[in-house]
Amino acid sequence: MARTPAGTPPNPKGAERFNEAQASFTMRASQPDLAAGVEAIRTVVRTLPPKPGVYRMLDGRGEVLYVGKARALKNRVANYCQVAALPSRLQRMVAQTRGLEIVTTNSEAEALLLEAQLIKRFRPPYNVLLRDDKSFPFILLRAGHDFPRIMKHRGARKAVGDYYGPFASAGSVNVTINALQKLFLLRSCTDSFFSRRDRPCLLYQIKRCSAPCVQRIDQAGYDELVREAKDFLGGKSGAVQKKIETQMAAAAEALDFESAALLRDRLRAATFIQGSQAINAEGLGDADVFALASKGGQIAIQGFFVRGGQNWGHRAFFPSHTAGVAEDEVLARVLAQFYEEVPPPRTVLIDRPLPEQALLEEALGTAAGRKVAISVPQRGDRRRLLEQARRNAAEALDRRLAESGTQAVIWRELTEFLELAEEPRRIEVYDNSHIQGDKAVGAMIVAGPEGLLKNQYRKFNIKSAQSNDDFGMMREVLQRRFARAQEEDPDRDGGAWPDLVLIDGGKGQMSAVRDALEELGIEDVPLIAIAKGPHHGREGREVFHFPDGREKMLPVNSPVLFHLQRLRDEVHRFAIGAHRAKRSRAISASPLDEIPGIGPARKRALLLHFGTAGKVRAASLEDLQRAPGVSATVAQAVYDFYHPSS
Repeated sequence: MARTPAGTPPNPKGAERFNEAQASFTMRASQPDLAAGVEAIRTVVRTLPPKPGVYRMLDGRGEVLYVGKARALKNRVANYCQVAALPSRLQRMVAQTRGLEIVTTNSEAEALLLEAQLIKRFRPPYNVLLRDDKSFPFILLRAGHDFPRIMKHRGARKAVGDYYGPFASAGSVNVTINALQKLFLLRSCTDSFFSRRDRPCLLYQIKRCSAPCVQRIDQAGYDELVREAKDFLGGKSGAVQKKIETQMAAAAEALDFESAALLRDRLRAATFIQGSQAINAEGLGDADVFALASKGGQIAIQGFFVRGGQNWGHRAFFPSHTAGVAEDEVLARVLAQFYEEVPPPRTVLIDRPLPEQALLEEALGTAAGRKVAISVPQRGDRRRLLEQARRNAAEALDRRLAESGTQAVIWRELTEFLELAEEPRRIEVYDNSHIQGDKAVGAMIVAGPEGLLKNQYRKFNIKSAQSNDDFGMMREVLQRRFARAQEEDPDRDGGAWPDLVLIDGGKGQMSAVRDALEELGIEDVPLIAIAKGPHHGREGREVFHFPDGREKMLPVNSPVLFHLQRLRDEVHRFAIGAHRAKRSRAISASPLDEIPGIGPARKRALLLHFGTAGKVRAASLEDLQRAPGVSATVAQAVYDFYHPSS
């Protein structure tokens, strides 16, 4: 598997040498056997139907290597048996293949949608991957309440209401919501907060809410504001502005200057939303614009998101596993994965024709429940907009390559300073967090040349270490981590073994970790402990402890030091967050949670009747039976739990 990480040299020759080295390393690590791979594929091909579907290539451990779709499964999968016709990347994949999993579908379009879902779920090493850890934010006008709430929403769209997006960032959606509150005076508070109000909150005072919670506006008036907001977000912003202008003029003519001033402020908010657009999207309706740029073995794809003729931001994507894949195929794969999460608009503008473009249109139309058109504009405003996206893609790629070049230098200097045999591909950093030994949590973060790998972070609930024993806690965490690694990946060819372990601590932590790994028979994983120097208050005086007892320091202005400090600070942040979450759960827990058969409703009934869990424990069976909502059976179960000998 020849990857092109962020640390790849920006010149083509350097990139080529890097890819060849990576390919050589992968071939050595996986010990490919083409004959065994071809035979495994042929065994499955004999039973395959000539129907559309999705296939998954599996290695010897059952891990997914590749996900593909086919119009006719039998014909498509049989092609992998013609090894000489395959590119080297797919030859390596076939060599590692030991099994296949097949899912048939009703159509090739349905197979394309399922393929995108499975790629997102399994993230196979031989598929082009859209690397994007964060989901896109939306604006949600939530239904199910007499006075709908406007709010930012991220994640699965399970709540009932109208969704508007995607927005490129949380910042852009926050700015838009603030302006929409000024424009339409819709509430943003939770339902529980809304129900408890007996006087207007600050948002009403600063003219960002109409205060329906205390009847400063009736339901008919609020419904009219909601309709205007839906029209504005749905592309009818001009009609909404014209209506507000008419109302403002009428109020001024009637000498109702207070109402006229309020309408003027609303009009300014509408103008702000439209005037903050970075691109001219007028007349485009709902559309996304994508353009691709490539350089130095890397690819950037710039996306503009336009809804209702308004630009809702832009984002650059840097897909991985693109070596040896045609650019138009990369763009097609990225679009399929992108729209697996985001509802497709009616129009998608791209800068080049795609393979199977009609099929992608059909699949997106199936997902959206309406027609979706993918086109390459040749002239006019749409072409100019596409050229702007292309320039943005090229600039984003130049910035990334510049950062990658700097990162590559840091990575080489880090390797030299820490005396590693080769540049690490995976660094694991460990830390613990607790208060006097209570609610102790261990944390592991993972970093590579491309940055932090947040989907591989892990938390460990400390179980056996004694209270306040930092060394014992670190020993337990490392023993559990590497015992599991030995069990799940004994040959170390799955990519889950670290090339470097960093420990937040000093000599004591280093000794504990070294002993823990020696007990497991592991002596070849490089270990480094990073501790603050003798003057803890002085930044940059970190001391690096080696397993043999040596200590080294870096200059205070060293980029390598800054990088290692960031890794140490990140694991510290993650550990503290895990500890605080565990502590919060413990604070909100109740002794009643331990009673079998007592759910939230009955626990609430008992606490409302008796006041505290202690009084529930001390109550007689007769008192428990008199509690509202508590049956005789439940009362007996509670009494027996606290009085097992009765």
